[in-house]
Amino acid sequence: MTENGNGDGTGFFTSVADTVDRLAAVGYLASTAVATTVYLADRLGKPLLVEGPAGVGKTELAKAVARIGAARLVRLQCYEGIDEARALYEWNHAKQLLRITAGRDEGWDAARTDIFGEEFLLTRPLLTAIRGDEPTVLLIDELDKADVEVEALLLELLSDFQVTVPELGTITASRRPFVLLTSNATRELSEALRRRCLFLHLDYPDAELEHRIVRLQVPGLDETLAASLVRVVGALRAMELRKAPSVAETVDWARTLLALGADTLDDAVVRDTLGVILKHQDDVRKAARKLTLA
Repeated sequence: MTENGNGDGTGFFTSVADTVDRLAAVGYLASTAVATTVYLADRLGKPLLVEGPAGVGKTELAKAVARIGAARLVRLQCYEGIDEARALYEWNHAKQLLRITAGRDEGWDAARTDIFGEEFLLTRPLLTAIRGDEPTVLLIDELDKADVEVEALLLELLSDFQVTVPELGTITASRRPFVLLTSNATRELSEALRRRCLFLHLDYPDAELEHRIVRLQVPGLDETLAASLVRVVGALRAMELRKAPSVAETVDWARTLLALGADTLDDAVVRDTLGVILKHQDDVRKAARKLTLA
């Protein structure tokens, strides 16, 4: 039992209904299925792996949980080539060299012991999140972009909420962070990593939910215009595009229409603003050719 009295969890939520309400209060509209998985990850103290296409709210979910818990958000943005030194920790080699130079008279053994102390340790996101004693949300973002070797670095943290620094020993979290990993599914993640996490798939919302999101994020937009916008976005996603519009881009389009003072979504408005939601010229051409507005 941890200090929050909620099993091994962080204690951000008290029930599924509370999770739905508290997420909505910070501007994140979640289905009951999504809220249930988030609640269980919090209650059980389990990492949460959220998979789905880009732009459906995976990263925003971590930010919303952090706002709810008044927690520090620690983010590890993954990319090809990221390694232990960027994800976990590294030693300040320049500072170590200065210490060795200054302590030559003390002998190598004394200097070696000294240079592998806290003063010379540079913490990166994973170790930073583990060592914190305040409420923390650790976001490991777009893990599928990293090399498979990075997953091995995560296994100890995800299973035991600890990391091992050979020179210092094992560092265990005194206060477990809420850990959320995201993946756009551009490559398959290992079974070892998946076993350590609860799993949530986020897809594009249905029209009703997306309409609610638009109305929440852009309250000044006319309701009829919002409905037309959502309908057109749905039609775009049904096309074979290089990149379908994300929810964030739907909201951007709504804000664009509001800024332009548009009161209807006619052909001219759509043609002139397609670049807000489509980011490839061949997608723009295909959409302009195929779209018919009701």
